[in-house]
Amino acid sequence: MKRSTMENPKAPELYETENDIPQNARRELSALLNRRLADAIDLQLQMKQAHWNVKGPNFIGLHELFDKINEAVAGYVDLIAERGVQLGGIAEGTARVVATRSRLEEYPLAIAEGAAHVNAVAKALSTFGHEIRSSIDEATDLDDADTADLFTEVSRGIDKWLWFVEAHYQASE
Repeated sequence: MKRSTMENPKAPELYETENDIPQNARRELSALLNRRLADAIDLQLQMKQAHWNVKGPNFIGLHELFDKINEAVAGYVDLIAERGVQLGGIAEGTARVVATRSRLEEYPLAIAEGAAHVNAVAKALSTFGHEIRSSIDEATDLDDADTADLFTEVSRGIDKWLWFVEAHYQASE
């Protein structure tokens, strides 16, 4: 069955807006925000994967921690997506787009033990944090202090969650 163009109309590259950031910069910022959106959605799903599947003596603590991280990341997803739309862009957050764009490594599906999830979650948070910090510089180079500030806010939050996760293996027993 052939889809009509009405089912999937082509959206404009950027919508018209009175935002005074130059169009070329808004185009680049929209692409940057969509790259980080893919990473953030992937991170959110990875936190749920860990939350659902963690087992072992620290189950309840890790189960709850991973769910709290998921909730925080859901907020970051909205911030990033909505900033892109504010600039006239389109938030591209479908599962298929996320799967092709995310810079995060695939979450290991065959793990159960708490320590394995702690390591996998720490790796995902670290990778996401790195990408967000590099995005601060890119937004600054495009003269968008607001987007840079948004990425800074997300970076601070991710660093806090990474600290909470890494604390599970930093102390000697």
